[in-house]
Amino acid sequence: MIKVVARNYLKDGAKDEALNLMDELIGETRKESGCVSYELYQSTSDPDEVTFIETWESAEALDAHMKTEHFTRIVPQLDRYKAKDGEITVYKLIK
Repeated sequence: MIKVVARNYLKDGAKDEALNLMDELIGETRKESGCVSYELYQSTSDPDEVTFIETWESAEALDAHMKTEHFTRIVPQLDRYKAKDGEITVYKLIK
């Protein structure tokens, strides 16, 4: 089992446009083989900080996700809405 935490920092006033793209990404990703869960959370202290928390059956499923049409099309579009670079951390289940 693989867990991904992908934190994003959006420009002030850009959240609605970014969320429209993220909605499409979420909907398509949830249909993928190997996707256990794919959720978007908003920080309670900063409304412009949003974080994807993903669970994948395997590293191979995650790799396949990052090669899909919707991922390779949408993720670069989201860059225009970012205030700064985010962080992506990938975890593997050990217990």
